[in-house]
Amino acid sequence: MAGHAPGMATSLPPAAGNDAARHQRIARNGAGNQGEKTLRLYNRIMLIEGVFAAVTTPFYPDERVYYRKLEANVARYSKSLLAGIVVLGSTGETMALDDAETHEIFRVAAEAAAPEKVLIAGVGRESVKLTVELAETAARLNYDAALVRTPTYYSTQMSTSAVLNFYRSVADRSPLPVVLYNIPRCVPYEIPVEMVAELAQHPNIIAIKDSSGNMERLHVTVEQTRTSYRRAVTVTPVFEAVTARMLTPKAEASGSFVAAGDLAGGVAVAAPPPVAPIKTRTKEVGFQVLTGSAAHLLSSLELGANGAILGFGACAPQACQEVYLAWRDHDLKLAAEKQERITAASKRIVGGLGISGVKYACDFNGYFGGRARLPLLGLTAEEKTEIEGLLKGIRN
Repeated sequence: MAGHAPGMATSLPPAAGNDAARHQRIARNGAGNQGEKTLRLYNRIMLIEGVFAAVTTPFYPDERVYYRKLEANVARYSKSLLAGIVVLGSTGETMALDDAETHEIFRVAAEAAAPEKVLIAGVGRESVKLTVELAETAARLNYDAALVRTPTYYSTQMSTSAVLNFYRSVADRSPLPVVLYNIPRCVPYEIPVEMVAELAQHPNIIAIKDSSGNMERLHVTVEQTRTSYRRAVTVTPVFEAVTARMLTPKAEASGSFVAAGDLAGGVAVAAPPPVAPIKTRTKEVGFQVLTGSAAHLLSSLELGANGAILGFGACAPQACQEVYLAWRDHDLKLAAEKQERITAASKRIVGGLGISGVKYACDFNGYFGGRARLPLLGLTAEEKTEIEGLLKGIRN
């Protein structure tokens, strides 16, 4: 089905009752056979704000997944000021991976990521059942949100009713809050803005990543979702996200702490020191809108976007983050300078050369990139030289 213009009125099927009421019914009764599992994590809302790197998946020359390189990349991203990491979005070549690889990539990335980095798992599949099952896998690994694209294979049958029902069904059953993914360049269906506004009323749909690059559409999306379902999210005292992994810290490897009571008599046993509780507060947020275009990062923020999920962030995370930080500090002159620095490079590398371009840019900038899986082709020598020139002033 063809996409819709931002201002075009779209006739949406009526919701099966108010979405908030539907959520309450799910919370009381569970969602089908998944009731017990859904109750445990359902509606753990997450703050999705700032810049996120959409990371690549490194491969060996024989196309096996190179997990150690993925681990090293995620550990290095964790040392940056990025708000978080998206694992197996379109930049991660998710469509080229089997289920076993997907699960292992989720595990390796989650274990390598710093606890304070928000982790978003790309879980989009061609059915509600498979999408929810992958979201459950990510939830068990303490991911914070699920990025869900529209099914593509039966694209001619993805009517407004079908797409609306798909996202509602996933959100009803997903143990993680859902981030909608609008990427018309890869998916032959552009989620109508009116549908986004309708879905924003669902308590378990918290955000959208819009990779259309259409600033008018993004502005309309922000405006039409301002009155969406409001959520109280847990944040740190400085209003940064509190992740699932921050709330479930890893145990110390060795014990060197002895409780005072054990010293009074009997046998003293060394144990891991107690973990200090995290100080938190709450913040009320509405539906969160993120751009997928580094070339339009500053414009998107000025139009009301909460942040960005960027493929260009995989190879130049610091340069992308500098735009956001300058904007957040209300230094628009500096933000514009930082934006100009990345605009041409991001357009050519991500928009023009695609996954292979991003991966070579990662190699050039100190991350592990490598070749993409076939049928995606590698770069020519001229294209590699072009990337090196574009990134000359954007080195980490």
